[in-house]
Amino acid sequence: MAAATTPAAPEQPPKAPPAGAVPFDFSQPPVIEGFTPMQRMKDETFKEKFIRKTKDNPFVPLGCLGTAGALMYGLRAFHQGKTRQSQMLMRGRIFAQGFTVVAIIVGVFTTALKPKQ
Repeated sequence: MAAATTPAAPEQPPKAPPAGAVPFDFSQPPVIEGFTPMQRMKDETFKEKFIRKTKDNPFVPLGCLGTAGALMYGLRAFHQGKTRQSQMLMRGRIFAQGFTVVAIIVGVFTTALKPKQ
């Protein structure tokens, strides 16, 4: 019994892009089927972003300033030999850091619960 075989077509390697051609255009976002990227409203400077974020959650910058202030005054008191005052200011710094962390967490939850525009 002879089985009929059909000759297999030889596999061709994938075509390489022509010499000098760039396979991707890095100046444009990639095209993904079924995905439409949101357009950015506008590029904002550091100052504009800082002001916007401070208006959204004003307690974070206050906590950061309190932490830095307690640290600076505590180090100054330590340098001057006022150990009791230095110890109290370092405890105040820990309190200010905790306040800042709580403010960040509350801000994240508030932003997550805010409806999308």
